Amino acid sequence: MCLLKCFLWVLACLLSSASFAQKTIRVIVPFAAGGPVDLTTRWVMQEAQQSLGNPIVVENKPGAGGNIGMEAIAKALPDGLTLGVATTASNALNPWLFTKLPYQAQSDFQAITQMIRVPNVLVMSSDNSFRLGIHSLPELIAYSLKHPGAMNYGSGGNGSAGHLSAELLKSLSKMEATHIPFNGANPAQLALLSGQVDFNIDNLASAAMGIKSGKLKALAITSGQRSALLPLVPSISETLPSFEVDTWWGLVTPKGVKPEWIEHLNTVFTKALKSAEIRAKFASLMAEPMPSSPEQFESMMSSEREKYKRLVRISHAKVD
Repeated sequence: MCLLKCFLWVLACLLSSASFAQKTIRVIVPFAAGGPVDLTTRWVMQEAQQSLGNPIVVENKPGAGGNIGMEAIAKALPDGLTLGVATTASNALNPWLFTKLPYQAQSDFQAITQMIRVPNVLVMSSDNSFRLGIHSLPELIAYSLKHPGAMNYGSGGNGSAGHLSAELLKSLSKMEATHIPFNGANPAQLALLSGQVDFNIDNLASAAMGIKSGKLKALAITSGQRSALLPLVPSISETLPSFEVDTWWGLVTPKGVKPEWIEHLNTVFTKALKSAEIRAKFASLMAEPMPSSPEQFESMMSSEREKYKRLVRISHAKVD
């Protein structure tokens, strides 16, 4: 009788596991399809599909700076079938920009792994760089100080990473430049290329094509060290030692998912992120994969929240 019960218990577990393996996992991206966050997430899901076993569907829920998608992740059942992408904006910046969020960035999610790190880059249009004789960050600062009130810069919107990075640059260098916000990074880049603004601090993944084509001149990257993908472009910290800002995103689940499933997901996705194919695809966006433990990713997000709390204070930015 005891052996029969044991057999039935094992059989039930196997059937349950088999049933779970057939269930679709949805991955919520809190931004529109076609952008760097969406594209890199789909690449990783394709790479991880075979190891994970479950069918995977990527679902875009853009809007409100990532808040709509993050709310959907936070409120999903913690059954292991809903994953999401946490970003610099949604999980480090928005808690300080918005008076009220429909989720708690510090407590509504469980980290799986960081996916990617992308330096931001200070860029001018090549035409404007040549016309003004500005080919480096020190020359940009010197020009601004010599022509107070003459320069402006664009960003993807009030409170965006580009806006805050530029305000930090202004604060540390004492340069002057007027902020011109646009409705997204693409309109801001078009304004830069057309000469409406003098410089932007943009995500390197977004600016990569313009840099490669020669339409954009990269003056400096925002990481603490030079990027292996742009080794000849200095970091801002070489001129202003305390400056360091990166863009990142990674995978999370709603709070309450079983630890053993989090561990399994971490194993699957870190393996995918270490693959040669993913490294090559990320390099096409001048980005690098950043596989990590759940604990490392959680700690990084916490420290980033503190960093952006200071940046929002410096910029006086507010969305609502």
